[in-house]
Amino acid sequence: MERATELLPVTSQTFKEGDRMPKSTLFSGMGVGGDNRSPHLSWSGAPEGVLSYAVICHDPDAPTETGFFHWIVFNIPAGVTELAENAGEASGKTLPAGAVHGHTDFGFAHYGGPAPPPGHGPHRYNFYVYALDVPKLDLDETTTAAKLRFFMLGHTRAKGRLTGICER
Repeated sequence: MERATELLPVTSQTFKEGDRMPKSTLFSGMGVGGDNRSPHLSWSGAPEGVLSYAVICHDPDAPTETGFFHWIVFNIPAGVTELAENAGEASGKTLPAGAVHGHTDFGFAHYGGPAPPPGHGPHRYNFYVYALDVPKLDLDETTTAAKLRFFMLGHTRAKGRLTGICER
């Protein structure tokens, strides 16, 4: 049985809830012309017993049956309550010590910004933060969002979401 989770407020200095995603966060290929920099994310109010965090960025409006996963990060230490802008860059050097990028639907293990198909309408980019009751998940950079979500079952104490919008 899944344990009930508390609300974890998530904010950003890069964009506000429901705002258009800035060019700095958009994908740098596929004709999008962004800078592919992950946004700043901050969270607060985790309950006692939280030992690590995970972040997933998901576009539920992508023209697939499962949406599209743009960013996966896990094993963020409990003392960390924000990720700096561009923490999702490819080298992983800007992530907090111990944190790991997972494998996105782009086929790589780092941040991939919004890139909705032209004329497809507005897409929501949900940045989820999960507060976990384990210090580390025994996973690596090949971990997909589905696998991460499976391993988080029963360990999520709180979660929150911040949503940005992009349309081409």
